Amino acid sequence: MKYDRIPSKLFIANRSKFIQDMQPNSLAVFNSNDIYPISADSTMPFQQHRDIFYLSGVDQEESILVLFPDAKDEKHREVLFLRETNEHIAVWEGEKLTKEAAFEVSGIKTVYWLSQFDTIFKTLMAEAESIYLNTNEHLRANTEVQTREDRFIESCKEKYPAHIYRKSAPIMHKIRSVKERTELELMLHACSITEKGIRRILPFIKPGVYEYEIEAELIHEFVRNRSRGFAYTPIIASGKNACVLHYIDNNNICNDGDVILLDVGAEYANYASDLSRSFPVNGRYTQRQKEVYNAVLRVKKFAETLLVPGTVLAEYHKEVGLFMEKELIQLGLIDQTDVKNQNPDWPAYKKYFMHGTSHYIGLDTHDVGPWNEPMKAGMVFTCEPGIYIQEEGLGIRIEDDLVVQETGAPVNLMATIPIEADEIEDLMNS
Repeated sequence: MKYDRIPSKLFIANRSKFIQDMQPNSLAVFNSNDIYPISADSTMPFQQHRDIFYLSGVDQEESILVLFPDAKDEKHREVLFLRETNEHIAVWEGEKLTKEAAFEVSGIKTVYWLSQFDTIFKTLMAEAESIYLNTNEHLRANTEVQTREDRFIESCKEKYPAHIYRKSAPIMHKIRSVKERTELELMLHACSITEKGIRRILPFIKPGVYEYEIEAELIHEFVRNRSRGFAYTPIIASGKNACVLHYIDNNNICNDGDVILLDVGAEYANYASDLSRSFPVNGRYTQRQKEVYNAVLRVKKFAETLLVPGTVLAEYHKEVGLFMEKELIQLGLIDQTDVKNQNPDWPAYKKYFMHGTSHYIGLDTHDVGPWNEPMKAGMVFTCEPGIYIQEEGLGIRIEDDLVVQETGAPVNLMATIPIEADEIEDLMNS
């Protein structure tokens, strides 16, 4: 791995939190992701399933974690199963975790090779009354592809039909949403890499540069700082492209007079950062562009004041929408008649600000977390209002990542990344 080893105490603490919410005499199973094929012998780069990583720190394919806190044999209360390594694998694929190395990473003492899983699991299931299965219950999940976890769930239910089956997702969503100090440090590091990328491209952006050239500059800076690369598919959208919310072609030329919207972020140690900035291609905003930019920035600053314990996301988004409504009226984009005649299910402001303001972020860019419960200290949210004016070919989005505090304002993990319009212009023209 490119990143420095994470202290095993993080994963020990995470397992302890999960176990506290388990029912008596239950075990839980977490599988790694597959390496997904493209065609012939080509594959996509491996990325670990975030849940097994969160609980063990194991960042390797063909791995299984079993938690059984009430197991009669103490050594079977936390068990890792790993693909057995050998000299051939070391030569062709590189070093894999040994049992000793797996303990150093995870703090789990009992490590078996994967070939032993069926036999040992059968013994554990004979003791257990129920089993937690790790289904993907993220609200935005696309579940068309069958995963290694899915195959295990099918097999388990077929072999052990008499057990009680429970869901690990509600527990994982709760505990993953509140970050430990070590996690916040990793996320801050990911944000610092993103800042390096932004400061690299500010003097690079000029009329005539292609969007993909900016993407290339960013990936260079991210990887040279020990990131795997982008935490998600980057959006580098100049001119009218910025009005396409998920524009990812990044293949157009940046023209004089346009604003370029960047929604990019580096990952570090599987933790994501998520940044949006909107820069003038020629280094100077027009008066209209600056008006719209500053309106978005005011909405963002207002929204940040609501990221405090006790806030419920559904109400938060409504309040931000009402503030945005006032800004759009001042910009002449909507008027009081539009507001009076609006559909309550799709308010007038949605014509120019059609997405939400915040989402959880952590191991996933759109991280898991409870959507209908009050915010808690230690939760991390994006804050990303935007205004998209198709008739003007102008899209502005501004986004940072913020940590909810026990009291007071949230901590901005991206506070040192340029955000004020005047500062951006100065940096682009220095």
